[in-house]
Amino acid sequence: MPTDFDRARDALADRLIEAGRIERPETERAMRAVPRHEFVPDERRDAAYHDRPLPIGEGQTISAPHMVATMTDLLAPDSGDDVLEIGTGCGYHAAVTSEVIGDGTVYSVEYEPALAREARDRLDRLGYGDDVRVRVGDGRDGWPEHAPYDGAYLTCAPASLPEPVVEQVRPGGRIVGPVGRGRQVLVSLTRRADGGVDRETHGAVRFVSMQGDD
Repeated sequence: MPTDFDRARDALADRLIEAGRIERPETERAMRAVPRHEFVPDERRDAAYHDRPLPIGEGQTISAPHMVATMTDLLAPDSGDDVLEIGTGCGYHAAVTSEVIGDGTVYSVEYEPALAREARDRLDRLGYGDDVRVRVGDGRDGWPEHAPYDGAYLTCAPASLPEPVVEQVRPGGRIVGPVGRGRQVLVSLTRRADGGVDRETHGAVRFVSMQGDD
């Protein structure tokens, strides 16, 4: 039987679709599948399916559902893709990406050891442990051991997209994330075969700043 959380999650997905925040059916399926309430602190669970960011500790937040959906649409990963995530946080965005890519793997880098440990335990408990790998590290360096990736995204805002992250994505792959200090914008880059990138901007956003990015 559907729970109150299940009904709230479906209602949220319906609102996002009606508002034009979800375009790809793969994104819709993932947003309906991942239990966001499992990724927020217990005292915040009543707000889990409100469309807004919530604090998760260590000065970090879980992104608003519409932003997760928008970034997933922009990244447009395919089933079987390997994806690099910079900023694991609580693990929610990685779980959504994992639902989209199926047999692919999310390689996620988290700066804060406590958040990485908690996210790893949570993802294991919810059945994502084999498909989302989490390590502690400086996201500016990416995760070169598993490159090249089919795509990458950032859940925190650097002053500019770190070059190692961009270089670890294969030609034809996309990189999505917020950039800027003070005023931030959401950008998407597509790697070209000649090593260059094609860049698009998608409006103003507000994310926590990338740690270690002075």
